[in-house]
Amino acid sequence: MQEINNRANYIEEDEIDLKELFSTIWQNKFTIAIIALLVTFFALIYALKKPNVYTSSTVLILKENDKPNISGGAAAMAAMAGVNLGGGGGGIDISGLFKNLLGNYSFNKDIIKKYKINQMLKLKNIEKNFVFAANKKEIYDFFKSDAYKEIDQEELTYNTYLKIKNILSTSTDKESGAITLSAKFEDRFVAKELIDIYLLEMSTYIKKLDLKELDDQVAYYEKELLASKNIDLRDNINSLLSALVKKKVLSQAGEFYMVKQLTKPQVPYIKDKAGPKRALIIIVAFITSIILGIFFIFFKEFIRSSPERESELSF
Repeated sequence: MQEINNRANYIEEDEIDLKELFSTIWQNKFTIAIIALLVTFFALIYALKKPNVYTSSTVLILKENDKPNISGGAAAMAAMAGVNLGGGGGGIDISGLFKNLLGNYSFNKDIIKKYKINQMLKLKNIEKNFVFAANKKEIYDFFKSDAYKEIDQEELTYNTYLKIKNILSTSTDKESGAITLSAKFEDRFVAKELIDIYLLEMSTYIKKLDLKELDDQVAYYEKELLASKNIDLRDNINSLLSALVKKKVLSQAGEFYMVKQLTKPQVPYIKDKAGPKRALIIIVAFITSIILGIFFIFFKEFIRSSPERESELSF
């Protein structure tokens, strides 16, 4: 019987506590409303100040060149030597190479200097192309700082490299194997231009490395051909040399090395923005501000009640 009474007391205390909590919230509803309005107002200013972000992309597929036909002996020799005679780059992971190149500072440094991307991404050069909510630029201009910090060229190049890493990205479709190279940036014209620049430079870089390896292999087997007196071996080397030369010719066909464009990059349509999600920013800010307001009220009540509790305990 005593246990039942204790449970009833606990339930009654919980009900009283809940009533007190809701009573505290209701008594301070105007404070919570003011906090919510202030936070939401600043979130609105932030959302309106942010320019639209656009995405330009190109979809690439591997070239399907025919694999050079070589005899059994030459094929075995190529396999033993680690020579890949597959068409269209064989088993090379082009998407992986693109990702590695985009993350390589030395590679990016040369491109940044070659195309003067420092200037291309400079705020005062791109802000003329910014697009805002309802095409209103006044809020951005009001909060904009005209001070441009002067830094040395090496640091400027490195900062540009960090921006490039955030702007450009690659992804691969597992089913089709198609590679997507994308640029996400506030200036939709620069986004498209960066795709063109990096696709050309990465393709050229991979081509240079691969052709150098092919040339080294051809030079080595030509040397072995001259030194060999075995007729069967000479036939196999001749077949292998022919396959290497054919691979070299086939791989260079087309605008880009090992890949061809399924879709070309375009300047995004002005209404086709990828961000920012202004409505979501404001909604999240509003909900968060209410939670913060309630927390502030209870914290204030806790601070206020602490001296009273201490005085009661002292008696």
